[in-house]
Amino acid sequence: MTQHVRYITFLKDVALLSITCFGGPQAHISHFQNLLVNRRNYLTDEDLLELNALGQVLPGPTSTQTLTAVGYKLGGPNLAYLTLLIWMLPSVIVMTVAAIVLSNFESKNIPLDFTRFIMPMAVGFVAYAAYSISLKTVNTQLGVIVMIASGVVSYFIQTPFIFPIILLIAGVVTSFNYKAHPKQEKKKITVSWANFLLWGGVLIFAALLGWVTKSIPSVTLPVRLFENFYRHGSLVFGGGQVLTPMLYTEFVQYAPNKLFAEYLSAEEFLSGYALAQSVPGPVFSFSAYIGALSMREYGVTGEIIGAIMSAVGIFLPGTFLIFFMIRVWEGLKKYRPIRASLEGIHAANAGLVAAAAIVLFQPLDNTITNYAFTVGTFCLVAFTKLPSWAIIGFGLFLGFLLN
Repeated sequence: MTQHVRYITFLKDVALLSITCFGGPQAHISHFQNLLVNRRNYLTDEDLLELNALGQVLPGPTSTQTLTAVGYKLGGPNLAYLTLLIWMLPSVIVMTVAAIVLSNFESKNIPLDFTRFIMPMAVGFVAYAAYSISLKTVNTQLGVIVMIASGVVSYFIQTPFIFPIILLIAGVVTSFNYKAHPKQEKKKITVSWANFLLWGGVLIFAALLGWVTKSIPSVTLPVRLFENFYRHGSLVFGGGQVLTPMLYTEFVQYAPNKLFAEYLSAEEFLSGYALAQSVPGPVFSFSAYIGALSMREYGVTGEIIGAIMSAVGIFLPGTFLIFFMIRVWEGLKKYRPIRASLEGIHAANAGLVAAAAIVLFQPLDNTITNYAFTVGTFCLVAFTKLPSWAIIGFGLFLGFLLN
């Protein structure tokens, strides 16, 4: 009975975190420490940081995986899935509503000029993400080379299939530098493959289902959304900021070559990304916004279905993988090539995000105003303690004022 009460209390704490955690995974961890470690004593600081480190080396949303792993340690898979649901729900709802409102405005020809400053501000957030990632993870000459090469390649080869190739090659390149890492006593690795097979099985099933239903657009699009986001959730290292270039390539630039002519415009994408920065909870909730707008031709019901399919698709793979890796990581991390490969993966991530900032700015007009808001947003985020929601709120207010 005591344990059951503890589970309820834990889920209430997760709900509190879901509406108070601003600032992305780097800021989320401090909130987790304050509430889960210092106040509730669910686990130790060392346990939390270990789980966070594991989330950082796996594809998927880092803070979501960390919190889900805490739920897994406390109550197994059932509590972990409830933790995931409660953590993601508020931000997913907000982003879904935002997409529906935006779509409704467009259908009634209501001008969206009040978002004029939000788009260059979104580019400023992406630029800061590249800067932040590079500061924390790129600290060798080889890392700098990998970062620059990854950025250049992803800029000139703008297809969603290039990202996993870049990450794989970057990891292999730095894995040969394993001698720079100290030896550690190896442990026997006992592998339970159930969650790994579940992750792979869902990926294959979604791809096959999309192929089978391709002649039925109303069925194919939700399936394709799930498959696209599930694939991205299986490949993204470094959190929501790294997800941005992949989604932009998939749903804006590359969309005309797909079965469905268009998903989002560059303006819609940037407005949604900026909003996602100001919403508490996981940045991956941006997926719900994209999914809803992708299904706008099917009305509000279609938009809600698109949001659900996209959100479930983006969050599930990271959850399956954290369940799998939490059991084998203790042994796996002792191998030096594994630790060395992380340098390349993180450096490549920084390059991808830097290239994304340039690509995202290109659809905007080359005006002094756009440059000023991009640079200004970068400086505010980098050199002040203003929360992202306040920065975005100011941009929206200024847009309304001058509209």
